Amino acid sequence: MTVEQLFRLPDLGEGLTEAEVLTWRVAVGDTVSIDQVVVEVETAKAAVEVPVPYAGTVLTLHADAGAVVEVGAPLISVSGGDAAAERYREEEKAGSGNVLIGYGTKEEVVSRRRRGPKIAPSAQAVAPRVLSPVVRKLAKDNGIDIATLTPSGPAGVVLRKDVEAAIAKPAPQPVAAQADAERVPLKGVRKAIADKLSRSRHEIPDATTWVDVDATGLMDAKKVLGVGVLPLMARICVAGLRKFPELNSTVDTERQEILRLRGINLGFAVQSDRGLVVPVVRGADQLTTTELAAELTRLTEAARAGSLRTEELTGGTFTLNNYGVFGVDGSTPIINHPEAALLGVGRIVDKPWAVDGQLAVRKVTQLSFTFDHRVCDGGTAGGFLRFVADCVERPLVLLAGL
Repeated sequence: MTVEQLFRLPDLGEGLTEAEVLTWRVAVGDTVSIDQVVVEVETAKAAVEVPVPYAGTVLTLHADAGAVVEVGAPLISVSGGDAAAERYREEEKAGSGNVLIGYGTKEEVVSRRRRGPKIAPSAQAVAPRVLSPVVRKLAKDNGIDIATLTPSGPAGVVLRKDVEAAIAKPAPQPVAAQADAERVPLKGVRKAIADKLSRSRHEIPDATTWVDVDATGLMDAKKVLGVGVLPLMARICVAGLRKFPELNSTVDTERQEILRLRGINLGFAVQSDRGLVVPVVRGADQLTTTELAAELTRLTEAARAGSLRTEELTGGTFTLNNYGVFGVDGSTPIINHPEAALLGVGRIVDKPWAVDGQLAVRKVTQLSFTFDHRVCDGGTAGGFLRFVADCVERPLVLLAGL
């Protein structure tokens, strides 16, 4: 007699509640082995390959490519049974949740998550969730977008009455300009970015200051040291945060406290095929300029290949954004929540500049600094930006021996 083993989408860590099915690696009728990767899914953090804990024949694929599956929802059914399957069921009975082989039980996953500041429930943007398939079908059949609903159930759960209320509302009349509009689903990495930036603008009273800088010295240092502009700016940022530690912090809104962080985990913006991602150089304050350059290169390549691990995308304490690569001079970037500050670097171009009272052509860039006004005042922010600007103009003084 064929025994059907049902494998559900496991807890992927970092508090993620759902994932989109990107590609199935198997089809119905295929034979699979224990720990064989059967599907690639995309969470709000990264693409993840999911192995199955059973060996046997694939009976059912419970979600099509492109479908969004919640943690705990059916993913794949396999015939047969073995010791690994029995262990998997025992772990579920013991309360460890759906376990992804190689990721550990829920307790182990939680222990590896970043211990960041607690955020008051009232300050969190609660994403609507649907636990009942009946409610989900009702919404789908009536063209109701779950994301637009205000959930009345506990923990942001959408109930049947929420969907019925939306159905009862008269549909808005489309304007002529929208008749030919393309609708692009806001999901995956794009949705994660939108949620995080919206939360940042909602919670953080940010301010921006900027200055034009003669970067001729920076470009000379680039040639002498044989590293790029990004590693040099990263080294300068680390030095600035050591001098102004107030900016390497986060705000605990629940306890009304500012947490000044000891180590510096430097995030930097990378444009990839999956959208904007911010890899994190952990322990940046412990690395030399050469080591920083190597880690920045490694993470950039991983970001563009879509192979960054979750821990390489989380835990940042400060962000560096080199938007000059897009050919622009200035910007007022949004702080990467829950950090407290972000430095932006514009393009470096030839411009007329006064040097010792004489007009000369120099390499000039614009630096912008966006900061959380709760953690410091303009004096501190201006002091940091001026320190960075002075280092850009005379970097070899700072970088000698590093």
